[in-house]
Amino acid sequence: MRNTMFRRLTALAFILAIVQMAGVDLNPPGRNAYALDDQGGLDVPYVPTPENVVEKMLDMADVTDEDLVYDLGCGDGRIVITAAKERGARGVGIDLNRWRIIESIENARAAQVTDRVRFMQQDLFETDLGDATVVTLYLLPSVNLELRPKLFRELMPGTRIVSHDFDMGDWAPDQVAVVEGSTVYFWVMPANVSGAWEWTMPDQAGSGRCVLKMDQEYQYAAGTLHEGSSKTPLRDVRIAGRTLSFTADQRVNGKVVPMYYEGILDGSSIEGFVKANDGSLSSPMTWKAQRDPSTRTPIDRPADVEM
Repeated sequence: MRNTMFRRLTALAFILAIVQMAGVDLNPPGRNAYALDDQGGLDVPYVPTPENVVEKMLDMADVTDEDLVYDLGCGDGRIVITAAKERGARGVGIDLNRWRIIESIENARAAQVTDRVRFMQQDLFETDLGDATVVTLYLLPSVNLELRPKLFRELMPGTRIVSHDFDMGDWAPDQVAVVEGSTVYFWVMPANVSGAWEWTMPDQAGSGRCVLKMDQEYQYAAGTLHEGSSKTPLRDVRIAGRTLSFTADQRVNGKVVPMYYEGILDGSSIEGFVKANDGSLSSPMTWKAQRDPSTRTPIDRPADVEM
């Protein structure tokens, strides 16, 4: 009995030393609109995500050893620990509750993944998410909605987002799965392709100067292709992370043919290829377009959050 108690005290002392080295504040945190309610309690109660739901979340995000997973409201750290132990990913857990952070550090030590994960006691709304490739959530509907503008502002296109049980309002998920009564929502952060894009087509593939005018809301977009006085609506528009693809009818060698475009965005530039779907061109051609930055518009709606 004494040996068991001694081992527990030794382990606790070790954890507290790690926590202090990690900069976790063991004093009561200050008031924060997103962290504490009017009674001084946490806005989001701690309810652990079942292990089978954790696995499904990581499966839907296709987490690999190249990923950096941020878990916002990490609880006991199980999501980032599982991502690190089973998939080789790196992970960051964020939680305001100091005891959850202490528990997470101990769980990471027991799982032998302390070299791949870290935990921080801080407000998730003050956390820089810019280097995340995957973000996992188990918060509340109102918190998800208030978090949504931050995700669009900070996450890179292609970042995967997975939420346990709660959606993002009118931002429709790319996938939905149900695991023994729990719902898992999945999104891929889309690139912002809105605005006016311009390029010049080679003589054999078109009539010269082209202007693409795009409207976008979340991952959905529509637009028109303008060549001289002609205006053609786009078909099959798809945004997958930084990749934009669409089809538009254009005149090639004297006849109208469906032209398929695909390119990767880099700020206000896009580079890829264009090809004739009917084989009118012998091979795909390089496609490079530039956007007028002043025509770019936000792609997420203001969230209607009930406080």
